[in-house]
Amino acid sequence: MYTTQKNLTRFHNNGSTYFLNQKEVHEITSHLKKKDYTIYKPYPDSEKNILYKDKTPDVCLYEIHCNVDLRHQDILGTMYSLNISDDLFGDIILVDHHYYIYILPIVENYFEANFHQVRNCKVEVEKVSLSTLEDYHRDYEVLELIVSSLRIDNVLSSILHTSRGNVLDIIQDKQVFLNYDILTKYDYKLKEGDIFSIRKVGKYRYDQVLKMTKQDHYIVQISRYI
Repeated sequence: MYTTQKNLTRFHNNGSTYFLNQKEVHEITSHLKKKDYTIYKPYPDSEKNILYKDKTPDVCLYEIHCNVDLRHQDILGTMYSLNISDDLFGDIILVDHHYYIYILPIVENYFEANFHQVRNCKVEVEKVSLSTLEDYHRDYEVLELIVSSLRIDNVLSSILHTSRGNVLDIIQDKQVFLNYDILTKYDYKLKEGDIFSIRKVGKYRYDQVLKMTKQDHYIVQISRYI
């Protein structure tokens, strides 16, 4: 509740928020009228966005140059090691061995001065035009699964090719996140657009029921983030 109030106060006082994940966007917009805000998305289907009143927010895009392959979690870890909070930077994007990150101008100088190494690899950062990624669309692997119900434990069992018992253990170990919160209800029924992730496995979006089988099972579409 504190975070929601902080973001609402920033929105009302400054005319815009910082970067918000989808859960935070939902929490804040539930306190606002639709006519009172616009959602700024750096690219279609971006995960972290900004709410604003009138003026489109200023956002910077940087490319990270490195001689070796980097992983999303490596870049994210470096941001955290520099004590740059989540709301000051947007999505990290990997495209054909090119690495990009959106950040807010208030952290731009600090980022340029300190972001020199990822893992044990030296990197250089270059500010590039936002138009660099204007045609970017996130890639997904589309999965079709047959499940007996829309409960998340059944869907996870199908994704992981394991028993419900093993899935319950994974949930109890707090390794599954649903809409950016730790999953606590194993019998939660998935709704269209729900995002869930499994630690060290991957991130997924529940899309829809495609059809029913003759045995009254569901054929569902799941998108796996690549």
